[in-house]
Amino acid sequence: MTDATHIDVSYVANLARIDLTEEETKLFQGQLDQILEYVEQLGELDVSNVAPTAHAMPLVNILRTDTPRDSLDNEAVTANAPAARDGQILVPKINEQF
Repeated sequence: MTDATHIDVSYVANLARIDLTEEETKLFQGQLDQILEYVEQLGELDVSNVAPTAHAMPLVNILRTDTPRDSLDNEAVTANAPAARDGQILVPKINEQF
């Protein structure tokens, strides 16, 4: 592995404010080095005939047609509400102090 692809686990853990034991650092460093070696191998592939994509699978939006229709009946909605007045649903007041 080249120095350009080496990432120091201790440095990253410090940035993330994660305290690692010496044992964890050695374990994670070995795992990360293996991942980076594999990524280096992927860089050797010829992808000149592969079109760049944002996703591995094509995404298609499935949308229903936007057609106007009747809205909910106000009386039916307020009848299901725990508290209502003048055609509006009443909710408890919430004051949060930060």
